[in-house]
Amino acid sequence: MFETLTGRLNQIFDGLRRRGKLSEADVDAAMREVRLALLEADVHFSVVKTFIAKVRERAIGAEVSKALNPGQQVIKIVNEELVASLGEPVALNLTGPKPRVIMMVGLQGAGKTTASGKLARLMKSKGERVLLVAGDPYRPAAIKQLQQLGERLDVEVETDTSLTPPQLAKRAVDKAEKGGFGLVIVDTAGRSQMDADLMAELKAIAANVNPIDILLVVDSMIGQEALNIAQGFRDAINITGLILTKMDGDSRGGAAISIRSVTGIPIKFIGTGEKLDALETYDPSRLSSRILGMGDMIGLIEKAEAAYGDQDMDAQARQARQAEKMMKGHFSLEDWLDQMKQMKKMGPLAQIMDMLPGQMGQAARGIDPTVVEKSFQQSEAIINSMTLKERRDPDLLNASRRRRIAAGSGMDVQDVNRLIKQFREAQKMMKMFQKTGGKGMGKLFG
Repeated sequence: MFETLTGRLNQIFDGLRRRGKLSEADVDAAMREVRLALLEADVHFSVVKTFIAKVRERAIGAEVSKALNPGQQVIKIVNEELVASLGEPVALNLTGPKPRVIMMVGLQGAGKTTASGKLARLMKSKGERVLLVAGDPYRPAAIKQLQQLGERLDVEVETDTSLTPPQLAKRAVDKAEKGGFGLVIVDTAGRSQMDADLMAELKAIAANVNPIDILLVVDSMIGQEALNIAQGFRDAINITGLILTKMDGDSRGGAAISIRSVTGIPIKFIGTGEKLDALETYDPSRLSSRILGMGDMIGLIEKAEAAYGDQDMDAQARQARQAEKMMKGHFSLEDWLDQMKQMKKMGPLAQIMDMLPGQMGQAARGIDPTVVEKSFQQSEAIINSMTLKERRDPDLLNASRRRRIAAGSGMDVQDVNRLIKQFREAQKMMKMFQKTGGKGMGKLFG
């Protein structure tokens, strides 16, 4: 997410950190670079102009000139102003009597149907009984996709192509009311462009079911066109929030920074991947941290909790003991394999690396995640070819055992030797982490 923009900003900030004092000329030079980086990321020019003016005004003032570390102070100001540009977080409107209705609207290809499934999963995890409505009869693939998502989530899907979308939505709400459903999510039809027929249908659905939220799903990778789409829908119907999809892509993602300022519509969720759990509640401070290369430890913790939360109490206790052993450097290859499996449950490695803060994050972002994924797969194959005794006591791995393990895993002996070396280094690094409180942890990614 925002890899190119993050890289550019980090280069600028590194230059500021190295200066003991900052002159007005230094600030102006840095702001020119920041302006260019934001414009290249497709942030709207009016938002860039206002943002740069506010940062510059504060950066040449007393709060920077009197600071012990002026460079860090400027970065703090950039972060605060970026959070302000991203807008206040606004939660779903879950007030009023049940069933509550959410309409999902947007153009074709924005990811409405997938976003409907993701939102259903999220709300189900919060204890809501959800009914999905396939309100796009013009595209059979959309109905089939929603039914498949419903099966995977164990969420009921209401569909009937003999009814118009407004009629189907009304019937679904009546069914939800009688059947004890707390939330109805209506996946509406899209078009390749905004037209009068689309808007008339959406207005008719809204009139029939009185939704508490109408969420516009926008593809963040289309750049500033996302602003035009949001404004067009807002002018036609009462859009109450945005879901920005494909935020895991880096191309032209700056629309997320400017869309709230330009349209006035709050962002409520961001889609960060294709999996059903890749929907995050929008938090401007966390998004700003990720844009500025500061990581997102809260998001990382939430991913870990979600991965571990599906386990029973005994498994969770075992994982906690293993994590404690890992932190002290007292772990076996069996523990290492277990932790790799848990890490894979947290989602794509690229996303996890993107969330790491500080030096760890900078080191991780310089690595191709596919290379690390391949290394994980090889490590898994090698460790799985060991006996339980060998996993628990790597000192047993003499030359003949290593040859046997290499043959069993389809690897070379050099691969086995490399894994053992990495394992020993990881043990040392974790012990160092324990002693130093994290300094030098970035070497783990070397």
